[in-house]
Amino acid sequence: MSKVVIIGSGLGGLSCGVLLAKNGYDVTILEQSTQAGGCLQCFSRNGVKFETGMHFIGSADREQTLYKIMRYLEIDDKIILSRLNPEAYDIISLNDKEYKFANGKQAFIEQMSEYFPKENKNLTNYYNVVEKVANASALHSMNFNQVDNAITTEYQLKSINKVIDDIINDAELAKVLVGNLPLYAGEKDKTPFATHAFITSFYNKSAFRVVGGSDNIAKALIQVFKKYGGKIYVKHKVTKIVCDDTKAVGVECKNSNRFFANIIISDAHPKRTLEMLETKLIRPAFRKRIASIPQGVGAFSVYLQFKKDSVEYMNSNCYVYNTDTTWDCEKYDDLSWPKGYLYMHFCHKEKAKYAKAGVIISYMTMKDVEKWTTSFLNNRPEDYLQFKHEKAEKLIDNLESRFPNIRSKIENYYTSTPLTYFDYTGTEEGSMYGIARDIAMSQEYRVQHKMRVPNVLQTGQNINSHGILGVLVGTIITCGELLGIETIYKQIVEANK
Repeated sequence: MSKVVIIGSGLGGLSCGVLLAKNGYDVTILEQSTQAGGCLQCFSRNGVKFETGMHFIGSADREQTLYKIMRYLEIDDKIILSRLNPEAYDIISLNDKEYKFANGKQAFIEQMSEYFPKENKNLTNYYNVVEKVANASALHSMNFNQVDNAITTEYQLKSINKVIDDIINDAELAKVLVGNLPLYAGEKDKTPFATHAFITSFYNKSAFRVVGGSDNIAKALIQVFKKYGGKIYVKHKVTKIVCDDTKAVGVECKNSNRFFANIIISDAHPKRTLEMLETKLIRPAFRKRIASIPQGVGAFSVYLQFKKDSVEYMNSNCYVYNTDTTWDCEKYDDLSWPKGYLYMHFCHKEKAKYAKAGVIISYMTMKDVEKWTTSFLNNRPEDYLQFKHEKAEKLIDNLESRFPNIRSKIENYYTSTPLTYFDYTGTEEGSMYGIARDIAMSQEYRVQHKMRVPNVLQTGQNINSHGILGVLVGTIITCGELLGIETIYKQIVEANK
């Protein structure tokens, strides 16, 4: 039986573990933290639970893509989902107006046409392109009969704004259609339209929150993983991938434990993976290339604990913009920050009337906190704490202007910066979504699932795309190297009969 060691227990690591264990591999997952789950993790303060990364999911109705994968992974019956408002799963607040996104192609087009009646035909054309791109990917659509690599490639090389501006005449509508940019940290003239199409299609089909927190996804995956004989160890930080002259033979942990394996899969950031590989099998030029790949923007988050029964549960995600555009919020200075933010609630139980907690998220770069990178987690200096306090107060002031009296309903709040994210996940520069997607980057600057060491593979949000579907598609790509992608696809089909 082939032995596999997986470094990291984020969604990519856990899903690879389940998939391979189901197929007879002897799999061990090693996690550096005290809690498994990566960005699925939650934390609790004063009896209130807060999500750190995976705030909501899409395409989880029966027969839809995510549901099919969850059923294959045997977690569809282990998590409870709460549907976001089908008439307004996302709300874009721009130029003192609100624009609601409705679930379903026709409902979406009709709703947008009410705001922009002259654009009805163009909206249909826009959504047809979104569908065309999403359906062209066999893995995103779960339909191998519709694969069209030419379409996927074409729209990986065209920016979001270029495609939309060629279809939509109304400048305001063009901005509204990308109002949920924080879901993928899209940048003007850089981010491929394909990224926008995949995410737009994913959430427009259906949108949900995970009742009780996203860590329930991690718990469900671990339960299935152990059912198939998988082993998982927390507080096992891998410091070295041990290699001989031709391949990797195992890993070494900070606590000196060694685990030998035929296959190593890393769910860590590619730069962290290379730091573990002290081998001549990796050429200096390759290390230099990976080190030079730009990272996406990070985030500053304010986690809000509300006073009991004071804030009605908001069954929508609200994107608020303080400028006249939804673009360029990552380009700010002290005076202009925050140019925009995402505000949402956590779903602590089914059919909640009141919210216990919520979060405000705004872009922030590592540059803002880099002077504190040499300090230690949970022991930061006073000026860092003051920096966070000032930023939090500014964000809450912004929230107050959009949701009057919300400040008086806040019991406590907690904060995180890109430095926090780096400490907990190891993602370079504390980026929300890892390596940036940029149409100007050649294929050489894209991270592949296969490393230069023949039996070392990579998984996670840097391999395909981020978000739960992007990571799970990356899992299929990675595990497909061992099992064959079509074999996995057939297993998914069989599991959904």
